[in-house]
Amino acid sequence: MVTRRDVWVGMLLYPRHTLPTAAAPVLVAVGLAVHRHVLSVPAAVAAFLTGWFVQLGGVFTDNYKNLALHPDDEEHADFVEAVRGGVVSLSEIRLAIYATYALALLVGLFLLWIGGLPALVVGLLAIAASLAYSAGPYPLGDHALGDPLFFVFFGLVSVAGAFLVQAQAVLSPRLPLGLPAGTLDAAVLVAALPVAALTTNILVIDNIRDLDYDRAKGERTIAVVVGPLWSRVEYCALLALGYLAPLWFALRPEYGARALLPWLTAPYAAVVAARLLRARTHAEMIPLTPQAGQVLLAHSLLFAVALGG
Repeated sequence: MVTRRDVWVGMLLYPRHTLPTAAAPVLVAVGLAVHRHVLSVPAAVAAFLTGWFVQLGGVFTDNYKNLALHPDDEEHADFVEAVRGGVVSLSEIRLAIYATYALALLVGLFLLWIGGLPALVVGLLAIAASLAYSAGPYPLGDHALGDPLFFVFFGLVSVAGAFLVQAQAVLSPRLPLGLPAGTLDAAVLVAALPVAALTTNILVIDNIRDLDYDRAKGERTIAVVVGPLWSRVEYCALLALGYLAPLWFALRPEYGARALLPWLTAPYAAVVAARLLRARTHAEMIPLTPQAGQVLLAHSLLFAVALGG
């Protein structure tokens, strides 16, 4: 028997997935902010909450769309059973979509007040990106564009945005158009690369795992287009990027060898990668998504410590 808690926590809130992907960019941005003496705890907390609500909105939207279009979906048999048994309804999920995006906008208004107009722009772009992944007449996730979307918006934009709102809050409080010179530079972009790469890898695992189901439903993820072998190559390439990017900081005197702290997570990351390379069944790959989230979170935490030290 599938319970409401199974649905809302295990299938929708999915904290082992959504919390790491929301926390990782903020952690790295906090490390940068500490290094540059622009740390703003209220702005960082608000950026995390906004990111988490946007993540949840995207997850809710994706599941709602899938169940609405495929009410007999074998991929999510437990979810289908819960809907048919009245444990949860599509109208409840639709209401949850509105609620999460409303909460994201509410926190966004606070960010607008302390961080200016750029903070609101970043928040709106994030909401648009999460909706564009699975909603609308041309859902990007179904047309082999989900991976670049995750890389750009839930990696690069999220780190830069979380850093920007802190800098705005400290250096230009309540100036809607204020943008301190030099706030966004190469260091912010390079610091965002590991988050972008390791966040995208979570989606890569999901797409490899669900390849047969997605193909049957006519959804063209990158895994469907290039196949499981090249998707595994993509995973390894993104993993390498995540661990090579800290070298850029290690070669700079103001950071030095401590920038390589994230390398302490490399053994576990290699274990997860090896499991992905060996896994062939859907069941074998289910645990790999939260494990990839653990890699992302641990790497980002140590990177934040390294950047802020």
